[in-house]
Amino acid sequence: MERSAASAAAAAAAAAAAALSCTFRSPSPSPSPAPQWRPLLGFRSHPRGRGTRAAAGAPSLLVPPGRLFSYCSQSKLLDVDKGQNRCSLATFSSFGQPGISNEDVVKDKLLIDCGEDQDCVIDGIVALGKFDALHIGHRELAMHASKAGTPFLLSFVGMAEVLGWEYRPPIVAQCDRKRVLSSWAPYCRNVVPIEYQVEFSKVRYLTPRQFVERLSRDLKIRGVVAGENYRFGYKASGDAAELAKLCEEFGLSAFIVRSVMDTARRSHNGVTTSVNSSDKGQVSSSRVCHALAMGDMEYVSELLGRKHCLVLTVKENHLQERKRIVLPKSCTLNMLPADGLYENCDLVNGGHLGQCRVIINSVTIDIEMKDENSLSPNTIQEDQQLGIEFG
Repeated sequence: MERSAASAAAAAAAAAAAALSCTFRSPSPSPSPAPQWRPLLGFRSHPRGRGTRAAAGAPSLLVPPGRLFSYCSQSKLLDVDKGQNRCSLATFSSFGQPGISNEDVVKDKLLIDCGEDQDCVIDGIVALGKFDALHIGHRELAMHASKAGTPFLLSFVGMAEVLGWEYRPPIVAQCDRKRVLSSWAPYCRNVVPIEYQVEFSKVRYLTPRQFVERLSRDLKIRGVVAGENYRFGYKASGDAAELAKLCEEFGLSAFIVRSVMDTARRSHNGVTTSVNSSDKGQVSSSRVCHALAMGDMEYVSELLGRKHCLVLTVKENHLQERKRIVLPKSCTLNMLPADGLYENCDLVNGGHLGQCRVIINSVTIDIEMKDENSLSPNTIQEDQQLGIEFG
C-alpha cells in the first residue's frame, strides 16, 4: 500500500510539473466554475451475485465490502438481469482463437507508458474510454474518478489502424494533452488527471471477462469509471451492465456515469443532424468533429469546455512579415476547422503572443496579428510549435 501511495503521488507530481513539448497556456484564463457532479447510474449486488433493482429512493453502487466511495443520491439503476450471461473461458482462448492461452496474453504489458512492473495505477480508480477529444463528457469521468484520489485515464490508442478506419487527425495534439488535462484540476479536487495509454491491438481479441481480469490481475486497480454507453471486449460485445457484473466478480468497484447531453443541439441550415448511428444527443468526439467541419467554433468550445487549440510546427517555407505569418496546412498536428475567416483568436507559444485573426484556405493558414508589434524578427523560429486558440 505504501508503494501504491508513493507511486501515485510521484506520478501526480510528475504530471503537474512536466514541461510539455508544446507548451501553451490560455492567454486569459477565466475562473473555473464549481464542478457540478452528475448522477451515477447505480448498481448493487445480490447475495447470489445477480443484479437486482434497488428500492426506490435508495440507489446503490457496486462496491465490494470495505471499499467505500461517495456518489450522488439521484441515481438511476440499469437492469443488469436482462440478457446478461457470464462469459466462460472454457471454450474460448484469450484472443477468441484456438491455440493462444491466457498465459500468452498476460506476458504483454498492458500500459504503453508505464514501467515493467505496471504499477502506475495500483489501487486506483481508472476511467475507461478513448478520450480522443478530451471533451466535457470525458472530463465528467475524470471528476468521478478523482473522488478516490488521483484520477487515472486509460486511453485506447491505435484503433483506427487496427480496424482500418479512414485516417483522421487527432482533435487534441498529442503534445498538448497534458496541458488540457492540467486545466481539469479545478474539477478534480485540484488534482491533475494522469493518462496512460493501452495499445488497442493488445486487447482487441479479449472477451469482456478477460479484459476485466487483466485490469484486476495485471494493473491491480480498485475500480473503474465508465460512461453508460461504454462498450468493451471483442467486437464491443460488453456493455456497462456487463462491466459492472464482471467487476463485482473480480472484487472491483464499478461506477457508471450518465452521459453529458449536448443541450445546445446546434443546427446548420435549419437542420439538426445526428452525427452517427449511436448518437443519442450526448456530447461526443463525433459531435466535436462535426462542429469543426462546420467551422462553428463557439459550439466547439461548448463541447470541449475550452477553446480549441490548433497546434502547428513552423516549417522553413513559412512566410513572416511584420504582423503576419503564413504557414502551409501540412504543418498542423491536429484537426483544423473548416476553411474560412476566424476573428478573435489568440496566438500562443508558451506565452501569449497576441490576438489575431486567422484565414484558412485550401493550402495555407494565414495569421494576422492585431498588434503590429506582436511579432519581433526572432519571435518565430523554424521547428518551433505555435498554438492558435479559436475564440
